[in-house]
Amino acid sequence: MTSLSRRTMLTAAGAAALLPRLAEAAVPISGQQAPGFYRIKLDAYEITILADGSRTFPYPDSFVSNVGRDQALAAAGEAFMPPGKITVPFNPTLINTGSKLVLIDTGNGPDPSGTVGRMFANMAAAGVSPGDVDLVVLSHLHPDHINGLRTKEGTVAFPNATIIAPETEWAFWMSDDNMARASDKLTQNYFANTRKILGGLEERIGRYDWGREVAPGITAIAAPGHTPGHTAFAVASGSSRMLVQSDITNIPEFFLRNPDWHVAYDFEPELAAQTRHKFYDMAASEKMLVTGFHFSFPSAGHVEKDGGTRYRLIPIAWSAAL
Repeated sequence: MTSLSRRTMLTAAGAAALLPRLAEAAVPISGQQAPGFYRIKLDAYEITILADGSRTFPYPDSFVSNVGRDQALAAAGEAFMPPGKITVPFNPTLINTGSKLVLIDTGNGPDPSGTVGRMFANMAAAGVSPGDVDLVVLSHLHPDHINGLRTKEGTVAFPNATIIAPETEWAFWMSDDNMARASDKLTQNYFANTRKILGGLEERIGRYDWGREVAPGITAIAAPGHTPGHTAFAVASGSSRMLVQSDITNIPEFFLRNPDWHVAYDFEPELAAQTRHKFYDMAASEKMLVTGFHFSFPSAGHVEKDGGTRYRLIPIAWSAAL
């Protein structure tokens, strides 16, 4: 019997390369994934996670501002990300309460690269059209959460939906005074994008406050730090509960495992870290299902404490039936 070892695997691979070229398979290599949507039953509610794609890019030295490059890349390596790179996924959440079809965040919107902006194709694959959506809830106003409000022609993508944003968030990003004080390029770009996407919609977009229901069974939770008005959500149906964490963490392999690491996108890093601890302590103690915009698809799982200040994400087991 041949023993399994790295040497035998390499030898076998080398031998395969020397074999004569065979006829092509009847089905050509497609280079395409299956549609990216996944459904979860939450008592009477149906949750659909919609993949909007992901970005893989060389690790920027400033991505984790309070940890050295080598330490951050070691965490990326432990998660089997490509050497020297990181991958950030994007996954909006669609909630059917039975009376309302609610979309939380809209993804990156049209993108010529094709690596992101896939939410609408995956929504169609799930049997939903943008015109079916009753309510669009924005967790905050960063581009990857609001750009899907517009089609590539610039029209509103959800013609029949009410659109709402956090009151504190809206007040910050729509302030001309705040925009004038923005000193770094990233924040300046955020202000410019907010006006590009939301300009002309001031009368159409309503505002909501923390601590109140934005739709039946969906309550806005204060989660500041990432942005001034950043919001998470508690979803309740019958005896079942779920937390929609929005951007409390970016890459969970970095910032859920190490909640005191500071991501470049956090407006107030120390406050964002406090929010992570508070949120994940609650999720762990109550064993609630958590969905994360930047979790790996299907972007849902449970959080448990892992030592003194660290957490780990236990992804849900894929199920073919609800």
